[in-house]
Amino acid sequence: MTRNFDGRPVDPKDLEQLESWYFRGPNAGNTDALDLVVLNAPEISAYWTTTLPSPRREHFPWPGLLNAPVLLIPYVNPDAYVQRYGEPDKATTGFGDGQDAWPVPYWWIDGGAAVENVLLGCAALDLGVCFFGQFGHEPAVAELLGVPAGRRALGTLAVGHRDDSDRPSASVSRVHRPLGERVHRGGWGHG
Repeated sequence: MTRNFDGRPVDPKDLEQLESWYFRGPNAGNTDALDLVVLNAPEISAYWTTTLPSPRREHFPWPGLLNAPVLLIPYVNPDAYVQRYGEPDKATTGFGDGQDAWPVPYWWIDGGAAVENVLLGCAALDLGVCFFGQFGHEPAVAELLGVPAGRRALGTLAVGHRDDSDRPSASVSRVHRPLGERVHRGGWGHG
């Protein structure tokens, strides 16, 4: 994840490619319930004013993150999935009964896959990217952007060119379990 951008603009063709890749992921029931808000200057300034106001900004550990020339905000529409799975060809699933009927809400899965497409696309285009949560700011960002009721933000993707002085977060040093402890061939506990 890039946390320090040099501020150079992203080529519009690259941005269009990222937008396209966002919508090429899985789409349960062909629901078509993903949206993407794209912010460039000057909209980005309003985003940061909403999510990182002063004096908090003065102590923010990654000020170069605010130099990203593009912010992508992925949205999902859970109600559209409920409606789609209430249609005759999907009604037997019971998922049309409401969001609580879903043991695994596909809108998060489809949205996560769409975000991963953008992350991989940035790597393919040699662009830096940082995906971060909106946390308590989601309602304020939705209001700022005029997002329709019921849509949920997955987070925000800052996209641009890496600055040479980018420094990784401290969590990069966390040690992962060996692959052999994480891959369970034939099931858990099988050799």
